[in-house]
Amino acid sequence: MKTGYISVPFKAEKGLSQINGIAKFSSAGIIFEFESKLLGLIGDEVKEVRVSVDEILDIRFRRGLLKFFAKIQMRLKNFTKLSQLPNEDGKIKLSIKREDFDLAERAVRTLEETMLGPEMKSIVEETKQELPPAQTSVNELFDTEKLEPNKSKETNKLK
Repeated sequence: MKTGYISVPFKAEKGLSQINGIAKFSSAGIIFEFESKLLGLIGDEVKEVRVSVDEILDIRFRRGLLKFFAKIQMRLKNFTKLSQLPNEDGKIKLSIKREDFDLAERAVRTLEETMLGPEMKSIVEETKQELPPAQTSVNELFDTEKLEPNKSKETNKLK
């Protein structure tokens, strides 16, 4: 049975609390299900926060180093929604395990495409396909071999 979302397990920190959860990415937005544990010992109830695509200001996938330390970073337009989620300096930072790297990258890419919409997506694809013209090198612009014989003639004319 195929679902309409991509589930990505994550970890985050908020003060002294460690947060474990799952982010479910779909074309409508993201559903965060997470549990917070104070000092990793005292657990809190499982919370669910829904963030629609319209509430997301931007989202980025940080690749990390050799698939280690990968993160999903996002900013929201709504501060009330942001305060319900683990955030740091106004950004939601979700740490991704190495085995979930490809899954997280695909989820963010799919959501970015949804946020762009079909019109902007076609514009982005067109600009990627159009390559700028080849640049002329400085040597070709100022071919010294061709200029030297003319240079001597020109200097004679000026005198």
